[in-house]
Amino acid sequence: MNSSVSIEQAIGGIHGEEMENRDMNSLSESLKPESKMASVEGEDSSTTLLFMELAMQQAKLALDSLEVPVGCVIVEDGKVIASGKNRTTETRNATRHAEMEAIDVLLEQWQKIGLSESEVAEKFSRCNLYVTCEPCIMCAAALSILGIKEVYYGCANDKFGGCGSILSLHASSSEHLNRGGAPQGKGFKCTGGIMASEAVSLLRSFYEQGNPNAPKPHRPPVHQMSQ
Repeated sequence: MNSSVSIEQAIGGIHGEEMENRDMNSLSESLKPESKMASVEGEDSSTTLLFMELAMQQAKLALDSLEVPVGCVIVEDGKVIASGKNRTTETRNATRHAEMEAIDVLLEQWQKIGLSESEVAEKFSRCNLYVTCEPCIMCAAALSILGIKEVYYGCANDKFGGCGSILSLHASSSEHLNRGGAPQGKGFKCTGGIMASEAVSLLRSFYEQGNPNAPKPHRPPVHQMSQ
């Protein structure tokens, strides 16, 4: 199983657009921590916050590298088995979101120990993902196809969110995945709004400082525009 190829082929070309190529002010305005509130209570609450804090650490590492600060961890049976951070600028690959990075780490590990496709599916069905921002359409599609058990995220992604903000690919009945020729989405539970303010703060820090790697607009001189 070739990890990156199999995932990108599996999602059938469903890609979320890259944040850094969009209007910074518009995106900053759309990052609302109140968009969805977490409903995690009791004993599970402290555990969820612990893993989300680890995801935040990954996001901070991304920010230090001048990447859009999104980070995640994947947890199986209460243990972190993979982590990821946004690397789209470093790799010059628009698909290298934090979730895809963590997924590929696991696929590579499981391939090395010889797990079958059904065994990989079983492993994913026991895993939870903690990510600082709502997965985009691309990542939500991949997570649904892989059969992740549950996703916890920080702030909503009102531009490209695949877990309720734009599409609801976490729903097992999503018509966007379960139709002719598309891979079958298994769906997953989803809870948002966890440490949302912290997630928004990181993203705003990135956009307020400016993105030196963003493409420069190519506009003709004024005298040419008037001709």
